[in-house]
Amino acid sequence: MRQDENLQAQKAWNTNAEFWDRRMAEGNDFFKILIWPAVERLLHPVAGERLLDIACGNGLTSRRLAHAGARVTAFDFSETMIALARKKQRSGLEEIDYRVLDATNREALGALADGTFDGALCNMALMDMADVGPLMNALASLLHPGGRFVFSVLHPCFNNPAAIQMGEREDRAGTLVTTYFVKISRYLTPFTQAGLALHDQPVPHLYFHRPLSSLLLPALSAGLVLDAIEEHAFPPENTGGTSPISWNGHFSEIPAALIARLKKQILPIPCY
Repeated sequence: MRQDENLQAQKAWNTNAEFWDRRMAEGNDFFKILIWPAVERLLHPVAGERLLDIACGNGLTSRRLAHAGARVTAFDFSETMIALARKKQRSGLEEIDYRVLDATNREALGALADGTFDGALCNMALMDMADVGPLMNALASLLHPGGRFVFSVLHPCFNNPAAIQMGEREDRAGTLVTTYFVKISRYLTPFTQAGLALHDQPVPHLYFHRPLSSLLLPALSAGLVLDAIEEHAFPPENTGGTSPISWNGHFSEIPAALIARLKKQILPIPCY
């Protein structure tokens, strides 16, 4: 991992934190329609469980997990994001332990108690991490046997930093028809590129693109097992986007998001 890229990413998220918090609030259409229903279904938070919320941002997902009755440990490498999350915490109503912690730092991850979490979530953040290896290795120790890890990301095949959304209008025998498609120029080789998640955010932040093989291999090498995977696009009737080539309503056959679940294996008890 290039430490300068990680520090650049951290600085950008600290700069963008308050803008991001105002614009995202408790979730936009992308989160509410494409992401959270799948995350909630695959993670299935249960009251009394201990859950880990990785790269929690302003605490949006942490609060939802806590409202389900889980005891949540949540962390982010942005001090400003954690400060915003703590401000939103309702005393006595949510059991959330917020921490400033870098998911790429092996030693910092080691400060979390081994084998104490029933589940973990990383919502829309793996593509913001310069290195996912330390996190995957840590999860192999942090999760109980059978514990699950759910993550969501921009779909690396169709919604990576090199993707171009396009619309093409054609006159078909007197009827104007617009076809929407995505043009991909890079996929197989991992690369880093600055970009905007939200229009008008103060500064661009870094995206760390990984093809599916590079995204999953660190988790599989750490002993986690892929248990479920879902790909989601906006339904054609959802036309809430402000851009003429928005994901909303125009790309119903092209998934913008990928959500997956991995589990820590339950090793059989040897018989002698």
